[in-house]
Amino acid sequence: MKRQLNQYGSKKLQFIFLSLCLIPLVFFSPSNAQTLSVQGKVTASRFAVQNAAVTFIDNADTTIKFSTLTDATGFYRIGLTTSVEFNINDLPDKFALGQSYPNPFSSSTVIPYQLKRNSTVRVTIYDILGREVRKFFVGSQAAGSHNMLWDGRDNFGKRVASGIYFYKLQAGDESRVGKMIFDSGGGGSASLSPTFFSPLPKVNKAEGQHIQGGTYSVRIENTGNIFPIIISQQVDNVPVRNDTTINFSVNSIATTVVNLDSVHQIIRGFGAANILQWRPDMTDSEIATAFGTGEGQLGLTILRLRIQPDRNQWGINVPTAKKAHDMGALIIASPWSPPASLKTNNNLVDGELREDAYDDYAAHLNSFAEFMANNGVPIYAISVQNEPDVNVTYESCDWNPNQMLKFMKENASAIGTRVMAPESFQFRRAMSDPILNDPVACANLAIVAGHIYGGGLARYPLAEEKGKEVWMTEHLSGETSQANDWSWCLPVAKEINDVMQAGMSAYVWWYIVRFYGPISDGERNCGTKGEATKKGYVMSQYSRFVRPGYYRVDSQSWPATGNVFVTAYKDSSSSKVVLVALNTGSTPLNVAFRIQHGAVNNFSTYTTSVSKNVVRGDDVRVVGNCFMYNLEASSITTFVSN
Repeated sequence: MKRQLNQYGSKKLQFIFLSLCLIPLVFFSPSNAQTLSVQGKVTASRFAVQNAAVTFIDNADTTIKFSTLTDATGFYRIGLTTSVEFNINDLPDKFALGQSYPNPFSSSTVIPYQLKRNSTVRVTIYDILGREVRKFFVGSQAAGSHNMLWDGRDNFGKRVASGIYFYKLQAGDESRVGKMIFDSGGGGSASLSPTFFSPLPKVNKAEGQHIQGGTYSVRIENTGNIFPIIISQQVDNVPVRNDTTINFSVNSIATTVVNLDSVHQIIRGFGAANILQWRPDMTDSEIATAFGTGEGQLGLTILRLRIQPDRNQWGINVPTAKKAHDMGALIIASPWSPPASLKTNNNLVDGELREDAYDDYAAHLNSFAEFMANNGVPIYAISVQNEPDVNVTYESCDWNPNQMLKFMKENASAIGTRVMAPESFQFRRAMSDPILNDPVACANLAIVAGHIYGGGLARYPLAEEKGKEVWMTEHLSGETSQANDWSWCLPVAKEINDVMQAGMSAYVWWYIVRFYGPISDGERNCGTKGEATKKGYVMSQYSRFVRPGYYRVDSQSWPATGNVFVTAYKDSSSSKVVLVALNTGSTPLNVAFRIQHGAVNNFSTYTTSVSKNVVRGDDVRVVGNCFMYNLEASSITTFVSN
């Protein structure tokens, strides 16, 4: 009995031992961890999505997740750790192109294919007439099964029309063509389910390894630094059997990112000109409308004057200039001509300043500054010459670059206030570069001033390098119409936007009171004399709220080719933040704003449109440094932080 028990026990031990030996063969056939590399791009209407979170979730165990971020080009690369089994399954023995799915589709479709060898892959979409619609250069891919997602957009990011399309796979010297149907009104979209072919795992024949791979749900989501902001989405049942490329197309929201730590130019203000004797002087009511900051007022902060050639006429500038100065405006002045006695032609029109009269001319400009200061009007800056580089038939004087350089180098220091130059009619660099490149002349120059008639609206890197402010000191538009014609108003807002984006510290319009200006003169049905015009209200969206001493900060809008234009400003002393947003399109548009490196709780809003004049709207809350706002069609809205 004891022997039998011992025999039984011995057999039991043998069974357990054999079982332990067989278990690894049954459950743990030779395997080890393997990482599959998946890469691709995340785009929105063909534009790269930066800093998007891309997460692959293993459907077999949803606690297993692999995440990464896209880079500045929208590119991502992620490693998926899976298992490898020894197997004798072969590589695909043929080059094949599967049927796209779903088919028909209305949103996106997957194009599956398999390669029997390492190949350089291209996929091209054609319409029924054989015209190229979209081309994908996939690059080099290993043997195995692959798939590619097409979002129904052409090479320009636009949705294609409903109809029949062909997709051509080119791998090395082999190619295949398939057919699919796009139905914009249907409900089909790609789920990337692994229904194409039979499972085609990646196999290394030499080692007999079978990479198990898996099926994943892929989430594309927003992060704190994503640009543009997207509508987060998930794509289910994505098969990954080998190293592969998978591109994702997502829907985005028009986005502006404001970086309060990225500081650009100081803002000196926004203004216009009161040119006496050529136009009547402003009334007290018009002065209040122009320079006041209350409701219905424009908040201008710069007044430009004309320096009359005859010093006996300077006094006519004082009354309006003093009232504007007392309301906080900066006063600048430009001469259209030196006194005729100092010119080569002894005439106020055309001609040049005589070289032997440079000292006298500097004394003339300095005398104007002293006269105005003695009458309670300090001149912030004086120009050497209005538009020295254009030939006209009215009061003027011609200067070439060498003459302007000589005066700035040898005479400008005699003028007892800031000097602006050269005030070219279109910021011609040939006039200003020599001044900036000469150490003495540059030291005498405070402001690079210029106009933008037909050109010149661009950043000026040399001026920035030399530490000089750039001011736009004259422009007008719409003189063939009137200032309540909305088709001429919003373009002024876009022009101010562009001037600010170009790094300029001031924007100065031509006449303040004129039928095409910010205040009506009563002519050409432009409204009651003395009232603010539509064009004036558009200007006030900047001038009332972006005050002298503010700084422009970086604002990046997407899409760059869209209808939304935004500039942003901050007041370092009060931490106030102001955004000015234009929607130049004909339909309302939801826009997302993100504020970086600053704490803003809410904004007050003010809108001017064809039916509104700086109308106060609802406040908007900022949550997580972000907020959404619906910009009215063809409008300008100013956001002022509280």
